[in-house]
Amino acid sequence: MEIKAQSLYQEMQAMASGAKLDIMPNTTQADFNPSSKNFSEMLGQAINTVNDMQLEAKDMQVAFEMGDKTMSLADVMLAKEKSGIAFEATVQVRNKVMEAYKQIMNMPV
Repeated sequence: MEIKAQSLYQEMQAMASGAKLDIMPNTTQADFNPSSKNFSEMLGQAINTVNDMQLEAKDMQVAFEMGDKTMSLADVMLAKEKSGIAFEATVQVRNKVMEAYKQIMNMPV
């Protein structure tokens, strides 16, 4: 079994921050680990962007179906494909995060 120094260091940091939270109950994990706050903000922004793309594509589709002359079929199809690809990418990221979480939870302590 090969032990990596970086993973040990990260594990020790996680344990230390957990101990700090036990000592100081009015603090949160984000107070000690600002990168977790940044990740959650980044993830939220990405999800909102995908949602906005899907809503825009749906609005374009409805406008085209209602006979709006400013909408072309190519524009509508392009918007729908972009939103579909963005959604698939988001699902793949979620799957990778869940896979990593499962691996971490199965690690012996």
